[in-house]
Parts: sequence; C-alpha cells; structure tokens
Amino acid sequence: MLKERWARALPFERFLETAQSNVELWQALYRRARVSPTLQAQAQALRTPWHLLVLSEDWCGDAVNTVPLVARLAQLAGNLELRVLARDQNLDLMDTHLTGTSRSIPVIMALDGDFVEHGWWGPRPAELQAWFLAVGKALEKAERYREIRTWYARDRGVSTLTEVIALLEQAEQR
Repeated sequence: MLKERWARALPFERFLETAQSNVELWQALYRRARVSPTLQAQAQALRTPWHLLVLSEDWCGDAVNTVPLVARLAQLAGNLELRVLARDQNLDLMDTHLTGTSRSIPVIMALDGDFVEHGWWGPRPAELQAWFLAVGKALEKAERYREIRTWYARDRGVSTLTEVIALLEQAEQR
C-alpha cells in the first residue's frame, strides 16, 4: 500500500509548483532553507536510504515551516528522498497517524527501501507541541499563530531536522 502511495506522491519541487495557498511563503522558505553541516553529516551517516513520505496540505502553517527544511535536508543528504501526498485525499492513511484524535499535519513517515514504515514525525517539533498543548491552545487564534510563527523563526528548523534525523537513527537500530 505505501509503495503505491509513494508512486503517486509528488516530489517536493512538483508540490511547490502545484501549491495554491501560501505560495510565496513555501517558495521563500525553501529558497532560504539551510541545513547545518553537522545535521547534514548526521543524515549522510545513515546506513539506510530512506523514503520520507509526507502527508501535508499547502494551507498548513506547521507544514510550510517544516517541510521545506526537511526537503532541503533530503536534497543535500543524498540518501533521503522526500515526496508529498495530499492529506485530504488520503484520509485513511492520515487516520493511522493521528495526533490524539486530530488529523494534524505534516506527518513525515520513514519508509525503508521496501516501503515498510519504521516510524513517523509530526505535526510540529516536540518543544513547540508541548507549548501548544500547555499554553497555545488557550490563546486567541491570531495570537497563537503569531507565537508559533515567532517560535519557528527563532528555531530556524533545527528542532525539526534534529527530530527527523533522530527518528531515522532510531529506525536503523531496530
């Protein structure tokens, strides 16, 4: 099943071409996405080539702040390949990757060469998710989104990339 989904999924650059919402933001964040040499080397040290299958939608603020960075990591690492599936067209797959009862995105699935899933990451870095659950949920929507955007700008993707690489490292140890 995941092999067929992978075949239908879009390479990140094609996803960018089809985006309808937040187009300028998606493009700008991908253009400016930087991966530290340390994180790049850590990803390149992975023994297994990984397929990163992402459930996302172009309107999602968490996705626009994380997926371009992971796409850049995949581009630089050489042993990672990333493709994007529309969440809303793959709800059965989404429903196997819920955050509690929520269809929160993005979801980044780690698939091996046989397209067997070895874990997933999402919808946002652990520190930000903890803040969201403890404080952010209670804020007015505009204030909550302002705080989330500020957090992502300060973090510059380091937490996302660190957590995704850790997921892949743990998967290799199994």
